[in-house]
Amino acid sequence: MEDGTANVYQGGEMELKQRPVNNGVDSPHVEVEVKGIKLKRELGLISGTSIIVGTIIGSGIFISPKGVLQETGSVGLSLVVWGAGGLLSLMGALSYAELGTLITKSGAEYPYMMEAMGRVVAYLFAWTKIIVLTPSSMAIICLTFAEYFMSLFDFCGEPQIPKKIVAALAMITLAVVNSWDTKLAASVQVFFTGAKLIALVIIVIGGLVWLGKGEVETIQKGFEGTTNSPSSVALAFYDALWAYDGWNNLNYITEELQNPYVNLPRANTVGVLLVTVIYILANISYLAVLGTDRLLNSSAVALDWGEIVLGKDLSVIMPIFVMFSTFGAANGSLFAGVRTLYVAARENQFPEVLSYVNARRLTPTPCIIFTTVVALLMLIPGDIGSLIDFFSFAAWMFYALAIVSLMILRFTRKDDYRPIKIFILFPIIFLLCSLYLVVAPIIQDPRVEFLYAFLFIIGGLLLYIPFVHFKIDRGCFDPITMFFQLFLEVGPSPYVPDFD
Repeated sequence: MEDGTANVYQGGEMELKQRPVNNGVDSPHVEVEVKGIKLKRELGLISGTSIIVGTIIGSGIFISPKGVLQETGSVGLSLVVWGAGGLLSLMGALSYAELGTLITKSGAEYPYMMEAMGRVVAYLFAWTKIIVLTPSSMAIICLTFAEYFMSLFDFCGEPQIPKKIVAALAMITLAVVNSWDTKLAASVQVFFTGAKLIALVIIVIGGLVWLGKGEVETIQKGFEGTTNSPSSVALAFYDALWAYDGWNNLNYITEELQNPYVNLPRANTVGVLLVTVIYILANISYLAVLGTDRLLNSSAVALDWGEIVLGKDLSVIMPIFVMFSTFGAANGSLFAGVRTLYVAARENQFPEVLSYVNARRLTPTPCIIFTTVVALLMLIPGDIGSLIDFFSFAAWMFYALAIVSLMILRFTRKDDYRPIKIFILFPIIFLLCSLYLVVAPIIQDPRVEFLYAFLFIIGGLLLYIPFVHFKIDRGCFDPITMFFQLFLEVGPSPYVPDFD
């Protein structure tokens, strides 16, 4: 342009940004700020909290929350463990709130490790998250959704093909919603989070009514029968903390959160506290209605609870609510999970086109499509639960590395502005628990599959060294990038901090 400024594409509109700088001569010149296509900040406190609550609460609290009771041996200690699990999750959420307000990039662990530990560690996290953790999590949640959908109809046996078709349709629907509009995806999350909270409120109220009728025998057992084994208590914490997984998901979408300095810490705190209270009250209700023996023998606690409290006719609403819960959890998993791929591709550690954003809808369409395709492929083998089991320790390993990154940044960026700085004991406690959850499954049940999982993580270097470090592709993928750019109407989306 003749006046020395340049057009940039932001929020679907062309915007001029210019800044005078002195280049060492008498007259300043204009430095052009190139922004590209930016994801819009569509998420507020309510939708942000819905991401946290909606991804933490999946199917587990409705199906079989018996692991904690089985390991602790008593009603009292099981409830203590549920409360302590929520407290530990809150410590993790607060630690991530400090990281997310110090480094306001999406991708959660990825930018934190990039800043504190370097590109290789960040890449290995992204490699594992993108190829295994997010797609497999989405696949298993959608399979659970399909299983409860199928339970509404009469079938001979358990047909696998119809179940996989339903799961695939759920995935494709979520991909379309998330590609269509970020605000629509957030609204879907709010709706289904509200639905699952209604179900849990019904369970809580039903339990309180049951207790009001004098059915307090189970609760009065207190700590009777408490285990004397420290390892059993540790396993109970292991089960409880897995039920709280998802407390960090808002950090994956920091760049789409309005006023992240305020809303990120608030949403993390409110979301985890709300889930903790609900989990404790729901377990009290289960115990009051079912008793310890029936709860331990149940494979679908909420369904058994519904038959007793609501009766045969109304108990059908429980599988519907489980469907709502799993669909919302899958939406949150996709919504947050793909942002790691988006940010890693933006850092040139994955194909560049995966960081592109749709110019009309301002959604990261390429990475949503990629993640959905990988998740669909994971439906083919059928049994992906074991895959999640063997890679679950990897998730906690990366949680631990994120907390180590926080401690490193306390020294390397000690003078930087921190809207929130938590008491150092909180991340230390969370770090120790994370390390236990990494080591415990390997020590207690060592299997060759853990070695395979570790080799897969390290195997990411086979792609990193030639394609990321040495960049040997030499533009051979440019025609593919151009094709998808034109076909999907997407363009580059570089990270640029907001102008104040």
